[in-house]
Amino acid sequence: MTDTTLTDIPLTTLDGRATTLAELAGGPALVVNVASKCGLTPQYTALEQLAKDYRERGLTVVGVPCNQFMGQEPGTAEQIQEFCSTTYGVTFPLLAKTDVNGPDRHPLYDELTKAADDSGEAGDVQWNFEKFLLAADGTVVKRFRPRTEPDAPEVISAIEAVVGR
Repeated sequence: MTDTTLTDIPLTTLDGRATTLAELAGGPALVVNVASKCGLTPQYTALEQLAKDYRERGLTVVGVPCNQFMGQEPGTAEQIQEFCSTTYGVTFPLLAKTDVNGPDRHPLYDELTKAADDSGEAGDVQWNFEKFLLAADGTVVKRFRPRTEPDAPEVISAIEAVVGR
């Protein structure tokens, strides 16, 4: 067992910069695996709204592009950045394209997928736009499956609980 916490796991931003969640977020975070060519891609709109609405209260939305679900994130880093900014006005940080399942699963997702959803099920990410809400210390507070909209009441109330008043 190491002393490395989830917030200290080495990450790479979409533009190739080395970072960690502690550096990137510095507080509560909503980590979401994203894709540009998915039926759930319009969730970017609500994710960006959450990022704007809760930024001043310390929440950082972190997008994690992933091409593991039917090749729905095929683009290069530049193409992903261009799509997200021009189509959805995304201002929240995006990580480099990342494997969230399987033998090349990123260490961040090794940890995140240990968390269970409300039905008690942990394990592999089911699809694009699975959401993990982290407290400032990196503890996974809630796991929301892909079809749960980012602005659903249960997501908002969980975010309100971690950002405080």
